[in-house]
Amino acid sequence: MPEEPPRQLSKLAEELVGDLRGLGSAEPRRSVKRPTQDLKSVVEQLVTKYHIGQESAEQTIRDHWVEIVGAANASYSHAASIERNRLLVLTSHSVVRNELFHHREQIVERIRQLPGCGGVKSLNLRAG
Repeated sequence: MPEEPPRQLSKLAEELVGDLRGLGSAEPRRSVKRPTQDLKSVVEQLVTKYHIGQESAEQTIRDHWVEIVGAANASYSHAASIERNRLLVLTSHSVVRNELFHHREQIVERIRQLPGCGGVKSLNLRAG
């Protein structure tokens, strides 16, 4: 008959036994024990999550930013990230922000023509 691994006690039972024996718990009360994962699966998850080694839509937009908005506006603005089909653009000058706001439809059309950027629907312009 194969030997079974020991069963884990509940957190409450461990605390009661520790209190009875006069030993404090080495783990924080709210910590959760999770099973250990192998390194290969963790690295694969991180590569997928952060698009490591893959071309991202944000990087494509940053590479073509001068062509999209022009050299003068590009020097005072930066394409930051895409969230829910909206491109967040940070501008350091209010005049550039207004200029980009007035031409936002044309800018979105230029962005959508780039490879992998067809999902961008609008711009979110912020001073920053």
